[in-house]
Amino acid sequence: MPSEKISAGAKPDGATDEQTAALAVQSMFDAIAPRYDLLNHVLSMNIDRLWWWRAARVFRATLERPDARILDICCGTGDMTMAILKRRPQGSIPVIASDFAHQMLVRGAAKFDHRAVAIESDALHLPVADESLDLITTAFGFRNLSNYEAGLREFHRALNHRGEVGILDFSEPGGIIGKLYAFYFRNILPAIGRALSGVTGPYAYLPSSVERFPSPALMLAMMQRVGFKNVTWTPYTFGVAGLFRGTKD
Repeated sequence: MPSEKISAGAKPDGATDEQTAALAVQSMFDAIAPRYDLLNHVLSMNIDRLWWWRAARVFRATLERPDARILDICCGTGDMTMAILKRRPQGSIPVIASDFAHQMLVRGAAKFDHRAVAIESDALHLPVADESLDLITTAFGFRNLSNYEAGLREFHRALNHRGEVGILDFSEPGGIIGKLYAFYFRNILPAIGRALSGVTGPYAYLPSSVERFPSPALMLAMMQRVGFKNVTWTPYTFGVAGLFRGTKD
């Protein structure tokens, strides 16, 4: 077990407990929803599109099964959901796309057709039965949960015996790349985000949320602790982001 200290979950400025942390995150993402897509693409220099595509490709065997039951949680404005839908055959069971930030979900739902159903819900309290899903994905939303281990336990509960989880999120790379990335992330990115969105809080929160997020080693250990097997982390773009995977059984 890694010895470094692990954070229980996201904690925006002013949050005093898990409930106030969740409400603060919800409010922030509702505030930036109108320009969220533009900001994502500008701030990542469009690399985010590649990350979603790569993550969806990893799960192609499940996505190509018409009867597979899939949940994209913390779906935001739906980019990961859309990457999933591109690999779903016609006539498949609709994908569930869920988020607890209403304004984000409204914009995501506008992109979907009948192949996805938008549901407003909390990742810590999924509106699905035990062992009912084949795949749960989440892209750049998991680190915003107020309790990481509770989120993993809820995912584990909802997956069936052969189910998989895929968590795509930011990381902090090492070496010279890490130093350049850290400078951009802590100094340049918040300024651009503030200028384009007119909102300060979310883009000051972003670097701190990544810094607070567990390292890959800690995340893998946590996934194993809640019961996931075959856990792996695959770095994307020099470790700026990465995909965590695990199976229920």
